[in-house]
Amino acid sequence: MSGKRALVVEGGGMRGIFSAGVLDAFLHNKFDPFDIYIGVSAGACNLSSHLAGQYRRNFTIYTDHMLRPEFFSFKKFLLGGHYMDIDWLWDVLKIEYPLDVDSIIKKTNDKNFAVVCTDVDSGLPRYLEPDSQNMFHLLKASSAVPLLYRKFPQIGEFNLTDGGLSDPIPIMEAQNRGADRIVVIRSRPEGYVKKRGIEAKISSFFFKNRPNLKNTINSHADVYMQKVRTIENPSEGKNIMQIMPPETFLTGRTTTEFKTLRHDYNIGFEIGEKAVREIDDFIQNSAEGK
Repeated sequence: MSGKRALVVEGGGMRGIFSAGVLDAFLHNKFDPFDIYIGVSAGACNLSSHLAGQYRRNFTIYTDHMLRPEFFSFKKFLLGGHYMDIDWLWDVLKIEYPLDVDSIIKKTNDKNFAVVCTDVDSGLPRYLEPDSQNMFHLLKASSAVPLLYRKFPQIGEFNLTDGGLSDPIPIMEAQNRGADRIVVIRSRPEGYVKKRGIEAKISSFFFKNRPNLKNTINSHADVYMQKVRTIENPSEGKNIMQIMPPETFLTGRTTTEFKTLRHDYNIGFEIGEKAVREIDDFIQNSAEGK
């Protein structure tokens, strides 16, 4: 087997604290057997800190910056602002804990790093490769959950929004880039079934003038479960390994309790430590066709 090895990281808002722990365990063990990295929303942000080699940066952001009242603010939302103010978050991080973009560019010079966004006009996913000029804009666009964040970031000719809407777990894109051994860090436990939620009904009202985006939101649950089935039943010659939080994982999309976040980060770190050995075996056995 001569294909490449990919790391795919799911989003999920504050649930990203799990992948933050897993990725820090990889950094702690100097473990990086991957050729391709694809991140969605919070997963893309976590991957960026990981590729920059900034150990525990994600933990600090989740348990400090994202818990400040300027980030999640219902009052701000009622006054016409963002409920999830990623503009404020990006601005404060540039000052207090800047992302080492140069290290990311150096790290991925001979590899592949893609950020998943959703094209507002077509409703389709776009897999964009960040560079020193657009890194922050792409990460913001991928994380811009509609309604929680009122704007659609623009990159070039595209108006973009949350990548998880159109491709929450980009397995096929990893395969299209040449990967036949794929490790997926999930933000939901095994057996989770996504159902059509209230956001689908709300989108019909708020995005009636953007029919493709509305349709993407309405079909999100079906697309998500289709991705799960692809993971569980990979095509011939493709091998997929999942790293998932346990049932005891407590964090939700907008959790703001420090103890819960610290608890679930530690769970991610512990599972990541075990996964280092398991991934080595997975890669070796897949290469041997076992």
